[in-house]
Amino acid sequence: MTNSTEQRVHRTLIYLLHNIRHDIHAPNWQQDDQRHQAPSLLFITGGSGQLSIDGMSYNLGCGKSYFMAAGTTSRLAAFEDGLKLYWLSFEPWTYEGDHFVPCSSSHGGLPSPGELICSPFSQCIAYLESITLHRSTNHELGAFYQHEQFQALMRMVLEQNATLPDERSVHEAVKHSIEHMKQHYQAQWTVDQLADWAKVARWHYTPLFKEITGQVPLDYLNEIRIERSKQLLRSTHDRLYDIAHHVGFNNEYYFSRRFKQTVGISPGRYRRNHQDSVRVFAPFFEDFLVALGITPVVQCTHDKWGTQDYLGLQDVPTMNLAAEDVGALSHHKPEFIMIGDDFERWRLLTQLEGLAPLYMVSHLAENWRLTLHTTADLLGKPEHVQDIIAQYERKAHAAQKMLRRSVRGQTVACLRITARRIFLYAGPEQGFTGPILYKDLGLTPHPLVLRLAHHMRRIELAPEWLARLDADHLFITFDKSESVVDGEERGVLHSSAWLALPAVQNQCVYEVDFLTWMNYGVISNNKKIDDVLNVLA
Repeated sequence: MTNSTEQRVHRTLIYLLHNIRHDIHAPNWQQDDQRHQAPSLLFITGGSGQLSIDGMSYNLGCGKSYFMAAGTTSRLAAFEDGLKLYWLSFEPWTYEGDHFVPCSSSHGGLPSPGELICSPFSQCIAYLESITLHRSTNHELGAFYQHEQFQALMRMVLEQNATLPDERSVHEAVKHSIEHMKQHYQAQWTVDQLADWAKVARWHYTPLFKEITGQVPLDYLNEIRIERSKQLLRSTHDRLYDIAHHVGFNNEYYFSRRFKQTVGISPGRYRRNHQDSVRVFAPFFEDFLVALGITPVVQCTHDKWGTQDYLGLQDVPTMNLAAEDVGALSHHKPEFIMIGDDFERWRLLTQLEGLAPLYMVSHLAENWRLTLHTTADLLGKPEHVQDIIAQYERKAHAAQKMLRRSVRGQTVACLRITARRIFLYAGPEQGFTGPILYKDLGLTPHPLVLRLAHHMRRIELAPEWLARLDADHLFITFDKSESVVDGEERGVLHSSAWLALPAVQNQCVYEVDFLTWMNYGVISNNKKIDDVLNVLA
């Protein structure tokens, strides 16, 4: 049995070029009235003059263009500096039945007679020169190329001069121009040209553009170009010069500078990272590397906190951050280094800068999805990201359904305990634990979590507040950074205040691994879900 679905095919319009001329008229030249048998386009490339279309007059200048419908009458004159122009005549055809037939101008999707918007005009000139170059060819491919270039020119004319429906707002017109810019990002746009294309005043255009995209027009345009250049760097061996020009940058060095400003590394480094298995050192980002299937050349460790054992990197050499010495790292010859923008506290930044290209991640913390995307893009693994995120979200959703049944209405809190202080971690929006416990898993935070740590990731819990922490369940981890004697941080477990807590008396306190829970990585977050399910589901 064969299944088939019939799709309605919309009427096809094409535009057949009859003639193209590149005219140079002497100063004060004049043309008598001319009645147009076919629709015509006029593009002014130099000089000045005057055009009349059915009695309506237009002053001509370089960069202007006009449309004359079939049946209209025009008169053309040059001023003292002469006039240079392209003149094209054509005919719209439509597909009916099994063949193409001419259609009337009124059904040809054409603009109203008069001045047109054609921006950027340099793109029009490129099309016109290409059409002219192939107009006398006898080669079928050359004739096809001329036809193709004329269709591209017509698309540009029609897109920019289509009459907007009355109900379309200015906001929609700006959105339409953004979509047009995405398709024609190689063109040398200015904000004035974009505003003209949208038929929106310049003063109104830029604020609306920023409202829609979050960026000003040219920054948004450059971001589109950079994203396209990244695709070309990954998939081709084209020279940087060719890629720069293809995406709309006139200068290879300006392109390289903008690329590094936007991406954080040079185009060459980006390409090498995607072509080879790069040797990377990424302290505190090892979680993201392992999730993407990348093994770092060296992993970080710390005297007090230990090593991120949950990642299974036991065979990978370590570098002690507390020792503040990168000498051992240099022996492993890293080719790329990733650090967070808070890494300066380790006082190793100057030493690292001399070892390999350095990338500083500026969007750490709760937005681990963005960090994962960035890491994957920098290190040549972008194809894995969506699957990793989707797998995590399926797991979190399933866990939330289980926990809804087992701990409905019960409250939870997470504590980080040192030898001298107890820290309460924040609610669903901030911190290592809140977004996982209270957002992804849907657990109920104890009221003190929202009251005390509302605007910060964690807050020191004073003794009087600890006494009021009557949460049903407590997740705790021990930080040895303030300990003088090994195990000193566990002294709180023997205090009367601690022993009086309901969660302690009901044996609902769960110790979790420090570096597993004090981490923003996707593997860390998965393990937090496992730990919670082990004790609460």
